[in-house]
Amino acid sequence: MTDAPKRPRGPVLMPLDDDTGTRPRPPRTETRADDAPSPADAPAIDISDAPLPQPRTMQMVARLVGRPPSRLTRLFINAGAALFTFLLGVMALDFIDGLMTRYPLLGWIAVTLFAVFTIAALGMALREWRAWRRMARIDALQRQAGAALAAESLDQAKAVADGLVALYAKRPEMEWQRQRLADRRAETFDAQALLTLTETELLAGLDQQARREIEAAARTVAATTALVPLALADVAAALAANLRMIRRMAEIYGGRAGAVGGWRLARTVMTHLIATGAVAAGDDLIHTMAGGGILAKLSRRFGEGLVNGALTARVGIAAMEVCRPLPFLSQPRPKVGNLVSRALTGLFSNDDAR
Repeated sequence: MTDAPKRPRGPVLMPLDDDTGTRPRPPRTETRADDAPSPADAPAIDISDAPLPQPRTMQMVARLVGRPPSRLTRLFINAGAALFTFLLGVMALDFIDGLMTRYPLLGWIAVTLFAVFTIAALGMALREWRAWRRMARIDALQRQAGAALAAESLDQAKAVADGLVALYAKRPEMEWQRQRLADRRAETFDAQALLTLTETELLAGLDQQARREIEAAARTVAATTALVPLALADVAAALAANLRMIRRMAEIYGGRAGAVGGWRLARTVMTHLIATGAVAAGDDLIHTMAGGGILAKLSRRFGEGLVNGALTARVGIAAMEVCRPLPFLSQPRPKVGNLVSRALTGLFSNDDAR
C-alpha cells in the first residue's frame, strides 16, 4: 500500500489558452413576464371606418319597377295615350284623304300601309293576350298543386300532372321527359309522390337552364356596376339585365311573357322583394360572401357590384318561384351564394381551360 494519489481514469481535457478572465461577457438581459408582448395589445383585425358597399343600383331598379303608379298617374298616362292615338289616327285619315284626292296611287299605297300597320298592331295585341293566358295557366297550376298537397288528393295531383304534360306538349326537346313520366306515374299512389315524380322528370332540366340565366344576369350586373363609372349607365344595364332575366324565366317554364306581360311580371317580382325587405338587405350579403370590410377596403365599386349581383340572383330566384308551375319539393332551391360564386367564377376564369 502506498500513499500516492490515484490517477483519474479516462481522458482529461487541458485548456491551452486560459483567457476566460480577459474575454468580456455579453451583458445579461433579464426579461420579465410583464415586458413580453400580449395578444391583447395586437391591433384589431379588419377594422375599417369606410362604409360598407350598398346596392344602390339594384335599389333604384327596384324602385323604378316595383313601385306602382298612383291613380292620378295612371289616369294621366291612359288619357295621354288615348288622346295621342286619337289625334294620330285623325291626322293619318286626313292625310290619306287629301292624298287620295291629289295623287290616287299614293293614296292607295298609304291605305295599304295603314292596313298592314293595323293588322300588325292587332297581332301584337293577340300575342300579349295569349302570353297573359299562359301565365294565368301557370298560376292556376301552382294553386292546384298547393291544394293537392294540402288535401293529399291523388285525383288533384293527377290533374296537375296532366296539366303540366299538356303545357309542355309542344316542346320536342322534352319528349323523353314526358315519356318517362308516363311510364313511371303508375308506380305512385299518393299526391306527394306523384307531384315529386312530375317535378323530377319535367322541371329538373328547366331548373338548370333557369340557374344559368340567373348566373349570366348576376355576372352582367356585377361587372357593369364594377367597371362602368357612369351614374345612370349601370342602372340602365341592371334594369335591362333583370327584365331580360325575368322574361327568360317565363319562357323557360312555358309562360312566354310579352312586352306588357313581362313588365307586369317584373313589377310583381319586385313588389314581392320590396315587401319582404330583400332588396334593402345588403350588409348581410357582404359579410357572408366577401368579408365585408376587406371588400370595402379593396374597391368600393367592386363591393357594390358584388352586392348588386347577389340581389340580381335574389330577383332571379323570386322569378323562378313565380314562373315555376310547381313548388320546390325534391329539387333543391337555388341559393344566392352558390349562384353568385358560379357567376363570378365564369367572369374571372377561362372557359377554354376548364
